[in-house]
Amino acid sequence: MNYKETLLMPKTDFPMRGNLPNKEPDMQQAWNEKGMYEKVQQRTEGRPLFVLHDGPPYANGDIHMGHALNKVLKDFIVRSRSMMGYHAPYVPGWDTHGLPIETALTKKGKVDRKKLSIAEFRRKCEEYALGQIDSQREQFKRLGVRGDWDHPYVTLTHDYEAQQIRVFGEMAKKGYIYKGKKPVYWSPSSESALAEAEIEYHDKRSPSIYVTFDVTENKGVLVGDERFVIWTTTPWTIPANLAIAVHPELSYVRVEADGGVYVVAEALLEELAEKFEWQNYEVKQTYKGRELEGVKTAHPFYDRESLVILGEHVTTDAGTGCVHTAPGHGEDDYIVGQQYGLDVLCPVDDKGVFTSEAPMFEGQFYDTANKPITEKLQEAGKLLKLEFFTHSYPHDWRTKKPVIFRATAQWFASIDGIRENLLNEINEVEWLPKWGETRLHNMVRDRGDWCISRQRAWGVPIPIFYGENQEPIITEETIEHVASLFRQHGSNIWFEWETKDLLPEGFTSEHSPGGTFTKETDIMDVWFDSGSSHQAVLEEREELQRPADVYLEGSDQYRGWFNSSLSTSVAVTGKAPFKSVISHGFTLDGEGKKMSKSLGNVIIPDKVMKQLGADILRLWVASVDYQADVRVSDDILKQVAEGYRKIRNTFRFLLGNLSDFNPKTDLVPLSGRSELQQYMTWKLDTLVQDVKAAYENYQFAHVYSLVHNFCAIELSSFFMDISKDTLYTKGENHPSRRGIQSVMYETLMALVKVMNPVIPHTTEEVWNSLPFEKEAEAVQLTDMPDVQKVEVPEDLIGKWDRFMDLRDDVMKALEEARNEKGIKKNLHAAVTIYASDQDKALLESMEELEKLFIVSQVHLEEEKDAPKEASSYDEVKVLVDRAEGETCERCWVVSKDLGTDPDHPTLCPECTETVQYHYQSK
Repeated sequence: MNYKETLLMPKTDFPMRGNLPNKEPDMQQAWNEKGMYEKVQQRTEGRPLFVLHDGPPYANGDIHMGHALNKVLKDFIVRSRSMMGYHAPYVPGWDTHGLPIETALTKKGKVDRKKLSIAEFRRKCEEYALGQIDSQREQFKRLGVRGDWDHPYVTLTHDYEAQQIRVFGEMAKKGYIYKGKKPVYWSPSSESALAEAEIEYHDKRSPSIYVTFDVTENKGVLVGDERFVIWTTTPWTIPANLAIAVHPELSYVRVEADGGVYVVAEALLEELAEKFEWQNYEVKQTYKGRELEGVKTAHPFYDRESLVILGEHVTTDAGTGCVHTAPGHGEDDYIVGQQYGLDVLCPVDDKGVFTSEAPMFEGQFYDTANKPITEKLQEAGKLLKLEFFTHSYPHDWRTKKPVIFRATAQWFASIDGIRENLLNEINEVEWLPKWGETRLHNMVRDRGDWCISRQRAWGVPIPIFYGENQEPIITEETIEHVASLFRQHGSNIWFEWETKDLLPEGFTSEHSPGGTFTKETDIMDVWFDSGSSHQAVLEEREELQRPADVYLEGSDQYRGWFNSSLSTSVAVTGKAPFKSVISHGFTLDGEGKKMSKSLGNVIIPDKVMKQLGADILRLWVASVDYQADVRVSDDILKQVAEGYRKIRNTFRFLLGNLSDFNPKTDLVPLSGRSELQQYMTWKLDTLVQDVKAAYENYQFAHVYSLVHNFCAIELSSFFMDISKDTLYTKGENHPSRRGIQSVMYETLMALVKVMNPVIPHTTEEVWNSLPFEKEAEAVQLTDMPDVQKVEVPEDLIGKWDRFMDLRDDVMKALEEARNEKGIKKNLHAAVTIYASDQDKALLESMEELEKLFIVSQVHLEEEKDAPKEASSYDEVKVLVDRAEGETCERCWVVSKDLGTDPDHPTLCPECTETVQYHYQSK
């Protein structure tokens, strides 16, 4: 007799292997054709609005793993919120102005900049940027990121530029915009001013020099033969020296040493004496710094004076306590210089080359001039010491070349005017991680005014006109007129039209009696572009709102987009543009190193998706602690793929065993389920509650670990394993079988929903394979499962929790027996458990222990009777032996009672009963 026909083996069209690289593009095309984004928005319309505002990536080049991490995290949030009672639109965006696009066009002769007008060059830049957007858009969509991809926001569009002009105008109206000549970060390689957000630090080898300044007027304090000693790591700034700063409260000494008389800070004297190798030195007099104010010294090689002034910024951390002061080349120098009416001397041009204001060095590049300037100091007898050292130095983040501080006429946004309000708003925002609040608070507290003008072509023009007397003209009328023109024609008209055509008709000004006007040629800092998105997107788009619920970007954006967005929003509205801010770390290789082509350790998202699929990459994002730097490598992705297979195989098993299940007619109510089935129902409900809380708190690694562990431990290693016998051998409508299927049905429906935000392609594939009527055409058009608050007696939960602890020990013993005793399958084993009276009583109260442990025989004994050969574990002692008897042909259990029915000599009693029932029912 063939007993296989009485086995209800699982049936499913859901394949074991995902084949994601081939399936996912087809699914994405189907979603696009069905308008799935629009369907989601229609379904959730009327719910509370939840807005994640997309920080715009720069439109240049293919996406990298940092992009993938960022966009997938955002997709987790938007997808989960739309399934948790919110209306969550997602409008992606792009940042499109700035130097990288200019460079990309001019590099390798793509565009001959000299042959094009500014307007023509800008049109080329726009064309290039839009092409980059198209390329990146397809790559982001391939990640499975759902959004309004047909209607993104782009910083070069007319509507965006118009709103940006209004942001600028409102800030000007409130007095936060001004023009001034002060030192700013200047990039000779880019020939433009830079904001702090455009600076990164790299090691640089620099000279370290100690220079003397002879006293020329002692003010009745000094003798007159002294020489002040200063220290600098930028010899090229010596031609711009106008003063020496001392701290008013520090003590300074007049010291005679080796034939010279010097003035230095008392606290640094011993260190300096050792550095200068003074054989004999003696302090002749001590002064407070404030006593030295007004003393005059001679510039080391120019015929001019350097005044001794007071400065609170002076310290004794390094140097001499006497600070070389060049107001045209340092922020502190500029500030203190203003207090003393010093000139803002900056003898270096846009390219970093000395001008005629630096005699002897005119025409030399500033860095190259370090050597001749040092030689001139040596020749003049003013160089006390020359050394070289390597230190962290600011570089242009685009060209990777050093920057300088250089005083030029620039447009600034005042931070002082809004600093207190900024700090208050930072305190009102929720920060994840929490240290983000401290980081941005300190940045805002310490930052100077924001230089917003750039000497480039590709960007939004600064909408300022000049009268005949060169006075800047910024009025509500001119701002609104320019904004309206930009909305209609775009900002290129600033460079195409005559100035008079950009002004309101009939416009007059007291600054231009003759009616002639000129216009500003600088453009705005690109961070002003993206920082205006709260106005240009959140306010502009009807489906969005300001403030956004969340901004999520890399941790570098505390000095970038988070900062500029906060500054412009507080300046314009008085409020932060976000309710919460989340930051993520950087992507590193498997060893924690920065990825670079030269090291050959770059992981490319497109390659990962072609080899493994987007869902594997997304699952990697869900598996990491994204708030810190994260590692990714081929080996790490293979580990993630293993975790994916566990989840996928769980789906497959559940689907296969529900092929004959109709939830409308076969679902067993909780009260009709066995103790174990009730326990698993409670465990599932707890999982749903915990997963939803993890989504709510943006803890995606917790979502992954909860689901993975539930699939691997509670389901695969326990419930599904022990259920196979009942599922495959019991009659189709047997109460135990339908009870197990009821739990599996609820489990499948819960898992496919809670995992949809993470692995949307796989869960939609499962959804399409459901063998019963579905509640919606797609799982992404459903909500997360409700927490049922399953009413299961606490003593039942405690009983099964304890059993699971005991079962862990038995499983360990069986694993060791497979290795040591050659017991290949658990069903070949008999286990004897030596337990405490309480645990023994608990196990005796449970039915079918053999099935719970997936063995053929179980014996229970008192703990005190355990023989020496029994293995001790955390909870019990266990002895594993071979089961006695013969193997049932149908269920593979080893039984001593095989063939009790002569009609079925190869079956155990339970299978005999099932087979008889099966044939009788036919």
